Amino acid sequence: MTSTLDTLARDTRLRVAINTGNRALVQQDGDVLNGISPALARRLATEIGAQMVPVIYDGAGKVFDDAEHDKWDVGFLAIDEKRARKIAFTRPYKVIEATFAVRASSDLTEVGAVDRAGLRVLTSTGSAYDMHLSKSLQHATLERSGTPPESFAEFRAGRCDAVAGVRESLAGFFGDDRAVRILPGVLTSVRQAMVLPRADHPLIGALDDFVARAIADGFVAGAS
Repeated sequence: MTSTLDTLARDTRLRVAINTGNRALVQQDGDVLNGISPALARRLATEIGAQMVPVIYDGAGKVFDDAEHDKWDVGFLAIDEKRARKIAFTRPYKVIEATFAVRASSDLTEVGAVDRAGLRVLTSTGSAYDMHLSKSLQHATLERSGTPPESFAEFRAGRCDAVAGVRESLAGFFGDDRAVRILPGVLTSVRQAMVLPRADHPLIGALDDFVARAIADGFVAGAS
């Protein structure tokens, strides 16, 4: 398997798309990348004898958009049937939760109450929860804006009544901001997988085996 996956690298360099907009998977401290996604990327690079070269993105939509432009060799994205038309997914290595942040003065206390006529919901363009809301929201108005941090900043500045996001990312951005509350409950559970930049990529089976081993030997649990 390793001898097969080593063909992912170019001149011993493995370009890995890393989305720093998802704090549940990636934490950035200067030039240092921590979290399960960078850990898996480093393990893969070590196994195939390559240098891991991070290709940094601040939103999942941008990672997906670059899949057909030869910008990265392997990446990490939420499993979605629409994305699967262009990229190949492994099994999920982690399931994370998305929810909403609302203003402290809001009467909204649970996730299910956000889908109400007259309310405006903000989401990051191309995120997994954007795609979920596009299909599930029936009464509230859905608006989009850039990366997760950009959408959070616009919400803080007064745009919309609620903003969607990964729970850890919302908590990291708003911190102890007393003007904002993060709702309990789950908007959607997001299955995170490793990806290759073609729906019919011949190495997806081998990469799936790599993820399966990383889960089975406790690596994923230890790095999460």
